[in-house]
Amino acid sequence: MFGVAGKILRVDLTDRKITVDEPEEEFYRMYLGGAGIVSYYLLKEVPQGIDALSPENKFIYALGPMGGLAMPGATRACVGAKSPLTGGYSKSEVGGFVPMEIKKAGYDAIIVEGKADSPVYLLITDDGVDIKDASHLWGKTVMDAHDTIEEETGIRNIRTAAIGSGGENMVRYACVINDLKDAAGRGGLGAVMGSKNLKAIAARGRRGMPKSADPKKIRELTLTMNQGFMEVPLFNPSMSEVGTGEHSMMISGNEVGNMPSYNFGKNDFPATEAITATATMEVYGTGMEGCAACAIRCKKTVEINEPWNVDKRNGGPEYEALGSLGSTCGVDDLAAVIKANELANLYSLDSISLGVTIAFGMECFENEILTLEDTGGIDLRFGNAEALIQTIEAIAKREGIGATLAEGTKRAAEIIGQGAEEFAMQVKGLELPMHDPRVKQGLGIIYSMEAAGADHCAGLHDTAATQWGAGFEHMKGMGLTVPLPADDLSMDKVANQRAAHTNNLFKDSAIACSFVPWTFSQLIEIISAATGWSYTGHEAQQLGQRIATLGRIFNLREGIDATRDELPKRFFNGTETGGLVGGGIDKAKMDEAIHNMYAMMGWDEQTGIPTKVKLAELGISWAAEELPQPVA
Repeated sequence: MFGVAGKILRVDLTDRKITVDEPEEEFYRMYLGGAGIVSYYLLKEVPQGIDALSPENKFIYALGPMGGLAMPGATRACVGAKSPLTGGYSKSEVGGFVPMEIKKAGYDAIIVEGKADSPVYLLITDDGVDIKDASHLWGKTVMDAHDTIEEETGIRNIRTAAIGSGGENMVRYACVINDLKDAAGRGGLGAVMGSKNLKAIAARGRRGMPKSADPKKIRELTLTMNQGFMEVPLFNPSMSEVGTGEHSMMISGNEVGNMPSYNFGKNDFPATEAITATATMEVYGTGMEGCAACAIRCKKTVEINEPWNVDKRNGGPEYEALGSLGSTCGVDDLAAVIKANELANLYSLDSISLGVTIAFGMECFENEILTLEDTGGIDLRFGNAEALIQTIEAIAKREGIGATLAEGTKRAAEIIGQGAEEFAMQVKGLELPMHDPRVKQGLGIIYSMEAAGADHCAGLHDTAATQWGAGFEHMKGMGLTVPLPADDLSMDKVANQRAAHTNNLFKDSAIACSFVPWTFSQLIEIISAATGWSYTGHEAQQLGQRIATLGRIFNLREGIDATRDELPKRFFNGTETGGLVGGGIDKAKMDEAIHNMYAMMGWDEQTGIPTKVKLAELGISWAAEELPQPVA
């Protein structure tokens, strides 16, 4: 086979047993890699009804045929498990250098099962795979653990995917941190690592990448992107200057109500200018870095000495963190926001869920549902930068109010009661990212029906596609129809979102970075050149539908049905000030759009249950056995 190693590493931590699966080529063509591999194994092998933090859960780290190729946006992985936050399907994509090292060591994916009787880490090299003692690493930050692993193995520039105290203490939105600063952020995958006593995966491969069927074509496409990405209409040059969250983007977002602030209650944040990525780089920036073999270099690094000490090795905040830890909490102290982001990386906490959960706590405090006695003396008011930092420490350690907030907004609201549910900004338990569905209403459809919950990477951002422009011509190849207003919820908008959703899932299997402006047709060329298959756009769209459908079935099996496909009530009303005054979503239209999405996906229009006909079309008739009830 070309383009893939043909080997999936399986590690049973309970028995300390290491084996290797060797799937047939047809498996790779059907599921490709990344999200496809994650979705297949989660539904096939995770028993129904298990606790996500039990040894029966599986932790999957999967690459694709692009994974590790020396080309922009290719060194990525998809990480998946049953989510301890939502109780359902969960996956998250991450870049850095770790995926390339795993691929060069000879593996397409890693499946971790069981639970070690004491802390361990996996060491993957050309010499084999070892389960190493990590008792001395438990309690260390991600950075300190990485440095200790590098020192004791003697392997210079070893790469790690690790957890800090957030993962160890099974904070339900703990994440996995690649290379100190790149997060597989959503769904609590770091908590699954913690539940297995798995501190890190450390990798250094030298065998080389699997051979590509057409290396000349790969080199040609790589050269084209490396030399010309700045000229691609879809690419924003500021990505290489400040990363996500540049000044004009955040300022204009605030003007239209798309700068979440005060727990999505106001979305009118006068101090937005103080916390942009542009301000971050002007005041504290030290440079821009990138993932392996990527010329775009979209990752900012920052350094602060006073009043907060921040090490530049831990990266800098991207847009999601600037919003979640800044405006959503009403905090305009840029240094505090940067420190909060560093703590999220050191402790392995999803910055989105972290910020939105703290904002939830702040709104509860402002409404006197929580008191100083409840918070252990933390003055948990909007805008209190010191309280932001104190609460992050408490969450990572599960101390005091942190123990409650470590459960995520849905569970925390159930624990607190007294109407706190109204302040929980989540779908299926996953906190909303920094894109308001009142502004991007088509994305609201995706938030509602996506198997993982509110995921901003799973659909089309409406504001970017209100007109075609040269940068969007290629999207017609994905099945998109016409440009539409951002607040449109017509059948055409649903069709656009279905096409974008399935395309994004294809990219998550390839696995390709969304920040690199590869066109749909170029990605098809890359897959064909890497594997030697005559891969087609139709196959790519079928793959996207296959993954969405497997995730849907996983959730249905776990009791997460159509009644959970709903946005928080707050989004059906406008805000008191700012760009969203009178700007709530029409609930009847959103409900209709969600049901139309079901129909376009080949699922029952009312229940969202995939039909047998659709399962057969997608080549996954076996999945019907996992449904909780017969399908039509």
